[in-house]
Amino acid sequence: MKSYQIDPNFLWGVATSANQVEGGWNEDGKGMSIADCLRYRPQLDVTNYKAANSISSKQVKEAMSDLSTKNWAKRHGVDFYHNYHEDIKQLAAMGISAFRFSISWARIFPNGDDQEPNQAGLDYYLDLVKEMNKYNIEPIMTLSHYEIPLNLVLNYDAWYDRRVIDFFDKFAKTVIDYLHDYVKYWIPINEIDSIIRHPFSSAGLIEDRFPNKNFKNVIYQAMHNQFVASARIIKYCHETYPDLKIGCMITSTMVYPYNSDPRNVLRATEIMRNVYAFSDIQIRGKYPKYLLKKLKEEDIKIEEEADDTDLIKENTADFIAFSYYSSVCTAYDTTGLQVTKANRINGVYNKYLPESEWGWQIDPIGLRLSLIKLYDRYQKPLFIVENGLGASDVLTSDKKIHDDYRICYLRDHIQQMLISLVEDGIDLIGYCVWGTTDMISASSNQISKRYGLIYVDLDDEGNGTYKRYRKDSYYWYKKLLSFGNKIPMSFFDEPLTHVNESAVS
Repeated sequence: MKSYQIDPNFLWGVATSANQVEGGWNEDGKGMSIADCLRYRPQLDVTNYKAANSISSKQVKEAMSDLSTKNWAKRHGVDFYHNYHEDIKQLAAMGISAFRFSISWARIFPNGDDQEPNQAGLDYYLDLVKEMNKYNIEPIMTLSHYEIPLNLVLNYDAWYDRRVIDFFDKFAKTVIDYLHDYVKYWIPINEIDSIIRHPFSSAGLIEDRFPNKNFKNVIYQAMHNQFVASARIIKYCHETYPDLKIGCMITSTMVYPYNSDPRNVLRATEIMRNVYAFSDIQIRGKYPKYLLKKLKEEDIKIEEEADDTDLIKENTADFIAFSYYSSVCTAYDTTGLQVTKANRINGVYNKYLPESEWGWQIDPIGLRLSLIKLYDRYQKPLFIVENGLGASDVLTSDKKIHDDYRICYLRDHIQQMLISLVEDGIDLIGYCVWGTTDMISASSNQISKRYGLIYVDLDDEGNGTYKRYRKDSYYWYKKLLSFGNKIPMSFFDEPLTHVNESAVS
């Protein structure tokens, strides 16, 4: 029987973030974060992502004055904070070898500028990683995943303020010192390129707080400060804990030209270069010339300190982590063309691809192309830390979730990944399904756009028992992992009609 043979040390995992699952938003000393200010909003204007992802000072004040969780889904999440022992046990039973998650910065330093860390927060994460280690699950730690402490927004203008680099430095080193014996892989900042698309959730930037400044300049200054902060952490780990591996992370949405018109090909190339600029800086150690030219043309001036250039140059990441969900097309002139959407961006509809319930076009080959392009560009190990499908799952009367659509999505993407490993010579550390249990969607702050392999009985209004139920996709992934490092090619041709507990027990 022919099979895909992969490295026995390849990490098969799942992924989530603290702000989307934890809950416990005001318990055990945790401070308020920007994620606690994001209201449930199922109707997004996807034709204007800048507006859809913006927030005003007035909206923040409204969030601060309402201490309930009803309209603020990320405040309750799926209560992972109180259920992590059972959740990890269920995921371990599936056979995973890696779990990517994030730290809530405000659970460690409630205000961000505190003199001492919150011990209850440190102890929570210590117990969490020990629980993973108990099941031989490799923790993959993200230090900052869309939830800077709100106090740093209100009193320091968030990542625009150079002082926040120092606050992040203190937070990150505190966590690393406390957990380094249990965590090998670290990612300082999630999807660092996302600051351009959604500056509030990525960096805590509120445009009306900068009335006399060019907001685009503010964004790029905050971007630079994040690069400096990341380089500091890489330097600290390489010098203090040389066995640790520190990665950078970008969003990989494959962008195609709408057709073979060279002007459309050029437009697609320009967009992809803008994404690669963020990994260029963290892997090659310097701003690419095309980005510097862009900043000069747009009269954007980044203020740097004397050692910033050398710090970024000398402290590059060990691996490139990335998320991949879908692809889009683009054209130099989009007049009259159908608009589609992807991971917080939009583009032109691709007639060759199906789309998800939320309009994201499903493109497994795009994942293989992402692997090839990133590896050819950098010759550094890659890590797929997010890949999954958001859909409206239905819990049947007999407590089953028949999500064949998710299995199809995972099957086709994983197969393309395996083909790339075998045929393209890619150095790949691992693959993580997004997500674990269901979670609160990053953009719309709703749970009905479900990503998990385990269903959580909870609705968009926060009503439900929070009870967990394994989906058919859980059992499909479990069967895949049962093959170890030799996965039969025939597995990807099997019918999906009976992918349930009996099929893998």
